[in-house]
Amino acid sequence: MTDCIFYGGKGGVGKTTCAAATALKFAADRETLVVSTDPAHSLADSLEADIGSEPTELAAPVARERDDTATAPAAETDPAGGLWAVEIDPETQRERYEKLARALATDLRRAGISLSDAEVERLFATGAPAGSDEIAALDLLVEYVDAGEWDTIVFDTAPTGHTLRLFDMPEVMGLALETARSLRGQAKRIGNAARTAVLGPMSMMTGNSDDEDESLEAFQARLERARDLLVDPARTEFRVVLTPESMAISESERLVDRLREAGVPVERLLVNRVLEDPHEGCPRCRSRRERHEARLAEVRSTFPDLEVVTLPELEGEVGGRESLAVIAERLPI
Repeated sequence: MTDCIFYGGKGGVGKTTCAAATALKFAADRETLVVSTDPAHSLADSLEADIGSEPTELAAPVARERDDTATAPAAETDPAGGLWAVEIDPETQRERYEKLARALATDLRRAGISLSDAEVERLFATGAPAGSDEIAALDLLVEYVDAGEWDTIVFDTAPTGHTLRLFDMPEVMGLALETARSLRGQAKRIGNAARTAVLGPMSMMTGNSDDEDESLEAFQARLERARDLLVDPARTEFRVVLTPESMAISESERLVDRLREAGVPVERLLVNRVLEDPHEGCPRCRSRRERHEARLAEVRSTFPDLEVVTLPELEGEVGGRESLAVIAERLPI
């Protein structure tokens, strides 16, 4: 059974770093896939790897003792445990959404409602419609879980507002698809009656395929499966990432409330970039450390029922396996 971990929070708090570090930690002893649904796509930079729109198995250099008598190099590249990664790009989002729209358009044409391929194309002339990225994310979530190839799937989600829409999509799209299915059924009955009136018994030989019907219904079923996964505490955990700043705390409070309203399990907060070892003789550093301690106290009082995990502020930009390993040591499994 596949477990899912989602990371969310306001932009710039380090969700990608936490997701990548978590994936590295899990991959040590289980097959793990880390998924980016953030249009910024910084996951590849964090993992220092080429990541595409299909799950890719990653490798890491493994140092070995040098044998002067051997011709083999001092270091070789071995698989990094069971680590896989994928970035959901705009083209993938567009393709997923177009598949749904084309299936509905085909149904309407069969019932005599004209919607040409050119008209369908014009719907996407300016790119994927709003919400298509969330649809793709939910659709792919179920696809990856049902594949059964990974024990754990870690999602690096987009900033807070985007994340809230992500969790709204199953309900919103479920209602939309129910309406579409009802209209489609009415149109099909009218079309079938018209064909029978004109062709009589021969109407049964016109080769009416139900492939598109199945795809629409399967799509709705996947959205319902996504909802079931998101609210299942035995399989899903949402971890909120924030920094020790007042604005981040306030936004995290809103996010936690919204997730709980949706029934999504939230157990932990990760407070990132906490200054832990201020330089000796640096009054500004000590002042910043005191401010961070005050913000941590505020976090604990604001979220008394959640586990609070602190992650250290690292020098320079966090990226690469060595930096991620430092973060991974502090993360819970």
